[in-house]
Formats: sequence, C-alpha cells, structure tokens
Amino acid sequence: MSARAAVLVSGGGTNLQALIDAAGRGEMPDCQLALVVSNVRGAYALERARRAGIESRLCLREKGESRESFEARLLDILALHQVDMLILAGFMTILSADFVRRYPDRIINVHPSLIPSFCGKGFYGLKVHQAALDYGVKVTGATVHLVNEVPDGGRILLQKAVAVEPGDTPEILQRRVMEQAEWKLLPQAAQMIAKELSI
Repeated sequence: MSARAAVLVSGGGTNLQALIDAAGRGEMPDCQLALVVSNVRGAYALERARRAGIESRLCLREKGESRESFEARLLDILALHQVDMLILAGFMTILSADFVRRYPDRIINVHPSLIPSFCGKGFYGLKVHQAALDYGVKVTGATVHLVNEVPDGGRILLQKAVAVEPGDTPEILQRRVMEQAEWKLLPQAAQMIAKELSI
C-alpha cells in the first residue's frame, strides 16, 4: 500500500512538477501524490495539479484569522483525504510545533541551500541565493530535511552541491539549484519517507 502524500504549495509549483514527472517515470513507487493544497488563490501549482489529475484544495488564511484556526482547517482537509505524509514544495507558511507533531517524521521540505548555511527564519526564495552570492561562496546547493518546530531545523535527509558560477545573479543561481538539485532530491526524499511508511 503506497503512502498518500499531500504537496503543500504557495506559488508556481516547479517542485510539484518535478514530483509529478518523477512519479510518471516510476521513480516514486511507494508514494502516491494524493492531494495538492495551496494557501494562495490562483497559484499556478493548482493548474499543474489539475493537469496531472491530482485533487487540489485551497486553504487560505483569512485576514485576522489565527494560525490555530488556519491550521485546524488545513488538518481537516488532510484528514478528509487520509494523508500519510506532507511534502512542502515552496509553501510560504511556517507550521506550528503543534501542527508538526501531528505528522512526526512525515513532513519533508526542500530548502535552496546546503543547511546549515543560509537557512532559518527569513531565508526563503531569492533571499537565500542573494545571501550566498553576497557571502561569496563557491558552492551552494539544496537540502531536503524533515520538518520540526525549528525553521529548517529538522534532520537532513539528502543534500546536493551546486557550483556558483562567475556572473551569477540570484535568479540564475536559483534556476541552476532547482534544475541540478531540488528537482532531483525532492522526489528521492519523498520516496524514502513513503517507503518507510509503506513497510
């Protein structure tokens, strides 16, 4: 029995597409992409889910709504779809410790650096790549880790290094890290966790 995964997204869904493509190639035999949840209305990731035939749901945090209320609604959606594990793929909301405890060692996140460099609160998207360039590192990369109550603080599952090239901009570096690392590591890590849950 394959593990049912929900992919949580906030934007374009390039990492979601990498998961969809990997599943299509048979690289995630123990992981079923059962649901896509977005906290942003109109996120292109929802269109990617529709095209792939994956159920999707919108879970917006209403203006003035508490995090507890938002997370309670999200948990209801996940329970309704009998989700076993979560994949954060560009999900721009930090989940509370109470939420994370509901899925112990069952939530994975991809971060666009070699943790512990350029990670933690405030490091997301292009900000990570700008920081790497400002610091002058010659090698960056991506990390897939388990999610715990500390932002980017969970156990590392996989890492892959990517070279920083002369003339890189944050946008160019972001694309190279996605292509060479994120899109390869995330499906591998999803399969790893799903296989453990399926045994």
